[in-house]
Amino acid sequence: MKNSNDKVRYLTEVALLIAIILVMKLTGLASIPVGPLVMTFTMIPIAIGAMISGPLAGAILGLVFGFTSFYDAVTGASLMTGAFFQLSPISTFVLCVGTRTLVGALTGWIFRGLKKIDKTDTVCYFATGLLCPLLNTLLFMGYIVWFFYSCDYVQGLVSTLGATGPIMFVVLSVGVQGLVEWITGAIVGGGVGKAVAHALKRS
Repeated sequence: MKNSNDKVRYLTEVALLIAIILVMKLTGLASIPVGPLVMTFTMIPIAIGAMISGPLAGAILGLVFGFTSFYDAVTGASLMTGAFFQLSPISTFVLCVGTRTLVGALTGWIFRGLKKIDKTDTVCYFATGLLCPLLNTLLFMGYIVWFFYSCDYVQGLVSTLGATGPIMFVVLSVGVQGLVEWITGAIVGGGVGKAVAHALKRS
Protein backbone atom coordinates (compact mmCIF):
# COMPACT_ATOMS: atom_id res chain seq x y z
CA MET A 1 0.00 0.00 0.00
CA LYS A 2 1.80 3.10 -1.24
CA ASN A 3 -0.36 5.92 0.11
CA SER A 4 -3.46 6.77 2.13
CA ASN A 5 -5.73 6.23 -0.88
CA ASP A 6 -4.42 2.70 -1.25
CA LYS A 7 -5.00 2.06 2.45
CA VAL A 8 -8.57 3.35 2.27
CA ARG A 9 -9.27 1.22 -0.80
CA TYR A 10 -7.77 -1.82 0.91
CA LEU A 11 -9.81 -1.34 4.07
CA THR A 12 -12.95 -0.74 2.02
CA GLU A 13 -12.46 -3.95 0.06
CA VAL A 14 -11.88 -6.00 3.20
CA ALA A 15 -14.82 -4.40 5.02
CA LEU A 16 -17.11 -5.11 2.09
CA LEU A 17 -16.12 -8.76 2.00
CA ILE A 18 -16.53 -9.04 5.79
CA ALA A 19 -20.04 -7.64 5.38
CA ILE A 20 -20.75 -10.24 2.68
CA ILE A 21 -19.58 -13.05 4.98
CA LEU A 22 -21.78 -11.79 7.82
CA VAL A 23 -24.81 -11.34 5.56
CA MET A 24 -24.32 -14.86 4.20
CA LYS A 25 -24.20 -16.14 7.77
CA LEU A 26 -27.27 -14.23 8.93
CA THR A 27 -29.36 -15.17 5.90
CA GLY A 28 -28.35 -18.83 5.91
CA LEU A 29 -26.65 -18.55 2.53
CA ALA A 30 -23.27 -19.39 4.03
CA SER A 31 -23.91 -23.04 4.72
CA ILE A 32 -26.25 -25.95 4.20
CA PRO A 33 -26.38 -28.68 6.90
CA VAL A 34 -25.41 -32.09 5.53
CA GLY A 35 -25.37 -34.69 8.29
CA PRO A 36 -22.94 -33.73 11.10
CA LEU A 37 -21.10 -31.30 8.80
CA VAL A 38 -22.23 -28.31 6.77
CA MET A 39 -21.64 -27.49 3.13
CA THR A 40 -20.15 -24.02 3.35
CA PHE A 41 -19.84 -21.42 0.61
CA THR A 42 -18.17 -18.81 2.81
CA MET A 43 -14.80 -19.74 1.37
CA ILE A 44 -15.80 -17.96 -1.86
CA PRO A 45 -15.56 -14.38 -0.51
CA ILE A 46 -12.45 -15.44 1.43
CA ALA A 47 -10.83 -16.66 -1.77
CA ILE A 48 -11.82 -13.50 -3.63
CA GLY A 49 -10.39 -11.31 -0.87
CA ALA A 50 -7.15 -13.29 -0.78
CA MET A 51 -6.81 -12.99 -4.57
CA ILE A 52 -7.69 -9.31 -4.79
CA SER A 53 -6.24 -7.89 -1.58
CA GLY A 54 -3.58 -10.39 -0.55
CA PRO A 55 -2.74 -12.92 2.20
CA LEU A 56 -3.42 -10.55 5.11
CA ALA A 57 -6.91 -9.83 3.79
CA GLY A 58 -7.45 -13.56 3.33
CA ALA A 59 -6.38 -14.16 6.92
CA ILE A 60 -8.70 -11.44 8.24
CA LEU A 61 -11.65 -12.82 6.29
CA GLY A 62 -10.83 -16.35 7.45
CA LEU A 63 -10.69 -15.05 11.02
CA VAL A 64 -14.17 -13.52 10.70
CA PHE A 65 -15.58 -16.74 9.28
CA GLY A 66 -13.81 -18.67 12.04
CA PHE A 67 -15.46 -16.61 14.75
CA THR A 68 -18.91 -17.21 13.24
CA SER A 69 -18.11 -20.93 13.22
CA PHE A 70 -16.89 -20.79 16.83
CA TYR A 71 -20.09 -18.98 17.80
CA ASP A 72 -22.04 -21.94 16.42
CA ALA A 73 -19.89 -24.25 18.54
CA VAL A 74 -20.47 -22.24 21.71
CA THR A 75 -24.23 -21.97 21.18
CA GLY A 76 -24.62 -25.56 20.00
CA ALA A 77 -25.94 -24.49 16.60
CA SER A 78 -23.43 -26.92 15.12
CA LEU A 79 -23.83 -30.42 16.53
CA MET A 80 -20.28 -31.49 15.71
CA THR A 81 -18.32 -28.45 16.91
CA GLY A 82 -20.77 -28.07 19.80
CA ALA A 83 -19.78 -31.56 20.95
CA PHE A 84 -16.11 -30.69 20.53
CA PHE A 85 -16.58 -27.50 22.57
CA GLN A 86 -17.83 -29.56 25.49
CA LEU A 87 -14.62 -31.59 25.34
CA SER A 88 -12.11 -28.77 24.79
CA PRO A 89 -13.05 -25.12 24.20
CA ILE A 90 -9.46 -24.20 23.33
CA SER A 91 -9.01 -26.93 20.74
CA THR A 92 -12.40 -26.11 19.28
CA PHE A 93 -11.31 -22.47 18.97
CA VAL A 94 -8.20 -23.60 17.10
CA LEU A 95 -10.36 -25.82 14.89
CA CYS A 96 -12.91 -23.15 14.04
CA VAL A 97 -10.82 -19.98 14.05
CA GLY A 98 -7.21 -21.04 13.66
CA THR A 99 -7.65 -23.30 10.65
CA ARG A 100 -9.85 -20.79 8.78
CA THR A 101 -7.41 -17.92 9.42
CA LEU A 102 -4.57 -20.09 8.12
CA VAL A 103 -6.61 -21.08 5.05
CA GLY A 104 -7.21 -17.43 4.17
CA ALA A 105 -3.52 -16.54 4.49
CA LEU A 106 -2.35 -19.62 2.55
CA THR A 107 -4.86 -18.88 -0.21
CA GLY A 108 -3.36 -15.43 -0.68
CA TRP A 109 0.19 -16.74 -0.83
CA ILE A 110 -0.75 -19.58 -3.20
CA PHE A 111 -2.46 -17.11 -5.52
CA ARG A 112 0.61 -14.90 -5.61
CA GLY A 113 2.77 -17.88 -6.49
CA LEU A 114 0.41 -19.14 -9.19
CA LYS A 115 0.01 -15.69 -10.69
CA LYS A 116 3.75 -15.43 -11.26
CA ILE A 117 3.82 -18.58 -13.37
CA ASP A 118 0.40 -18.35 -15.04
CA LYS A 119 0.97 -16.81 -18.46
CA THR A 120 -2.77 -16.80 -19.19
CA ASP A 121 -3.49 -14.75 -16.04
CA THR A 122 -6.72 -16.72 -15.78
CA VAL A 123 -5.91 -20.22 -14.56
CA CYS A 124 -4.51 -18.83 -11.30
CA TYR A 125 -7.93 -17.44 -10.36
CA PHE A 126 -9.88 -20.66 -10.95
CA ALA A 127 -7.14 -22.79 -9.37
CA THR A 128 -7.16 -20.59 -6.27
CA GLY A 129 -10.97 -20.66 -6.16
CA LEU A 130 -10.71 -24.45 -6.06
CA LEU A 131 -7.83 -24.65 -3.59
CA CYS A 132 -9.37 -22.37 -0.95
CA PRO A 133 -12.31 -24.66 -0.01
CA LEU A 134 -10.08 -27.71 -0.55
CA LEU A 135 -7.57 -26.37 1.97
CA ASN A 136 -10.41 -25.62 4.36
CA THR A 137 -11.59 -29.22 4.14
CA LEU A 138 -8.10 -30.66 4.58
CA LEU A 139 -7.13 -28.49 7.55
CA PHE A 140 -10.51 -28.68 9.28
CA MET A 141 -10.93 -32.43 8.93
CA GLY A 142 -7.22 -33.00 9.52
CA TYR A 143 -7.42 -31.24 12.88
CA ILE A 144 -10.52 -33.23 13.81
CA VAL A 145 -8.68 -36.47 13.07
CA TRP A 146 -5.58 -35.29 14.93
CA PHE A 147 -7.27 -34.05 18.09
CA PHE A 148 -10.82 -35.39 18.31
CA TYR A 149 -10.74 -38.73 16.46
CA SER A 150 -10.72 -40.88 19.60
CA CYS A 151 -13.64 -39.08 21.28
CA ASP A 152 -16.99 -40.82 21.59
CA TYR A 153 -18.75 -38.41 19.22
CA VAL A 154 -16.36 -39.02 16.33
CA GLN A 155 -16.15 -42.74 17.02
CA GLY A 156 -19.94 -42.83 16.82
CA LEU A 157 -19.73 -41.22 13.38
CA VAL A 158 -16.98 -43.65 12.37
CA SER A 159 -19.23 -46.56 13.32
CA THR A 160 -22.27 -45.09 11.56
CA LEU A 161 -20.33 -44.40 8.37
CA GLY A 162 -18.60 -47.77 8.47
CA ALA A 163 -15.20 -46.11 8.17
CA THR A 164 -12.21 -48.40 8.54
CA GLY A 165 -9.79 -45.67 9.60
CA PRO A 166 -9.16 -41.92 9.78
CA ILE A 167 -8.71 -41.45 6.03
CA MET A 168 -11.92 -43.28 5.18
CA PHE A 169 -13.69 -41.31 7.90
CA VAL A 170 -12.67 -38.07 6.20
CA VAL A 171 -13.60 -39.34 2.74
CA LEU A 172 -17.00 -40.62 3.83
CA SER A 173 -17.75 -37.54 5.95
CA VAL A 174 -16.86 -35.05 3.23
CA GLY A 175 -18.41 -37.04 0.37
CA VAL A 176 -20.30 -35.25 -2.37
CA GLN A 177 -20.64 -32.06 -0.35
CA GLY A 178 -16.88 -31.55 -0.58
CA LEU A 179 -16.92 -31.90 -4.34
CA VAL A 180 -19.76 -29.37 -4.59
CA GLU A 181 -17.85 -26.89 -2.41
CA TRP A 182 -14.65 -27.27 -4.44
CA ILE A 183 -16.31 -27.02 -7.84
CA THR A 184 -18.45 -24.07 -6.77
CA GLY A 185 -15.37 -22.37 -5.35
CA ALA A 186 -13.49 -22.87 -8.60
CA ILE A 187 -16.28 -21.61 -10.84
CA VAL A 188 -17.79 -18.82 -8.74
CA GLY A 189 -14.73 -17.80 -6.75
CA GLY A 190 -12.44 -17.96 -9.74
CA GLY A 191 -14.87 -16.24 -12.09
CA VAL A 192 -15.78 -13.43 -9.70
CA GLY A 193 -12.17 -13.01 -8.59
CA LYS A 194 -11.01 -12.62 -12.18
CA ALA A 195 -13.85 -10.20 -13.00
CA VAL A 196 -13.20 -8.05 -9.94
CA ALA A 197 -9.45 -8.00 -10.61
CA HIS A 198 -10.15 -6.89 -14.19
CA ALA A 199 -12.56 -4.19 -12.99
CA LEU A 200 -9.97 -2.92 -10.50
CA LYS A 201 -7.27 -3.20 -13.17
CA ARG A 202 -5.24 -5.71 -11.21
CA SER A 203 -5.01 -8.44 -13.82
